[in-house]
Amino acid sequence: MDTIEQDRLVDALGHAAFTTMGSLTGLAADAGLSLTQLRVLAILRDRRLRIGDLAEYLGLEKSTMTGLVARAEKKELLARVPNADDARAVDVVLTDRGHEVAAALEAAMRDALLPLTERLPSADRRRLRELLERMLR
Repeated sequence: MDTIEQDRLVDALGHAAFTTMGSLTGLAADAGLSLTQLRVLAILRDRRLRIGDLAEYLGLEKSTMTGLVARAEKKELLARVPNADDARAVDVVLTDRGHEVAAALEAAMRDALLPLTERLPSADRRRLRELLERMLR
């Protein structure tokens, strides 16, 4: 790939990222959340993680994650529960309210992001998804 094509690819990736992040930041703000809190809700929709594992996944310090979880607990979105395999460990899980907010945000994300791809034929949308998944693996 020549330099001009590389530059165009980087520009397109940057533009897509900024457009996506702008939409997600707005959705999070509308729900009274930070973008990181939105990410936590999305991550915990179908799993439970220790605070340290969640921090590592997000690239945050454990102390930062602990504060973020505490703020989300005050909003009744997250709870700390004993780990099933290690009595000394604690997992972070979504509360019922957290699941409701996560589901609403998922629908809002779909409504905000899918229109970006509407001009593409179905086969191109599928190929874009496949390429993004492969790129991010």
